[in-house]
Amino acid sequence: MKPLFRKLALTAHVTFSVGWLGAVAAFLALAVAGLTNQDPQIVLAAYLAMKLATWFVIVPLAAGSVLSGVVSSLITRWGLVSYYWVLVKLLMTSLATIILLVHTQPIDLLAAAAKTTGLGTHFRSSQLQMVIAAGAGVLVLLVITTLSVYKPQGVTRYGARSQRNCRSHLRRRRAA
Repeated sequence: MKPLFRKLALTAHVTFSVGWLGAVAAFLALAVAGLTNQDPQIVLAAYLAMKLATWFVIVPLAAGSVLSGVVSSLITRWGLVSYYWVLVKLLMTSLATIILLVHTQPIDLLAAAAKTTGLGTHFRSSQLQMVIAAGAGVLVLLVITTLSVYKPQGVTRYGARSQRNCRSHLRRRRAA
């Protein structure tokens, strides 16, 4: 693969991933504001902003991160399933995206309740759930980022077999 395309794919992946982390951090700030503020206008604004940020920023960035990560891994030496750190990143990113999609319903419900009836004490657990989920999301995304930077050692069985086959092929070519 040409270096220009690899760099473009990696740039897209880093952009989507860092954007996702930043958007979830902003979501966490809004969730804390919605949970702790007593002003109904600020609570309404927080939950409406969370709903918009979820659907128009966080979900697209998560999808872009997953897709660009798969593309990047397939066109670089790391491969999709050759190294454990890439495989763990793929699984964590996919799981985080699924959990995000599951949490869109409570976000929509909180925004609707804040708009129409106001949030009473019976919504407190949902509000707290948003803070916990966003905090956990930030933590997971930081772990994924750390894996990307440190690239811990560890080749999967498939990766080891591929490396052996590649070395064997190179030796045969040199001998010929």
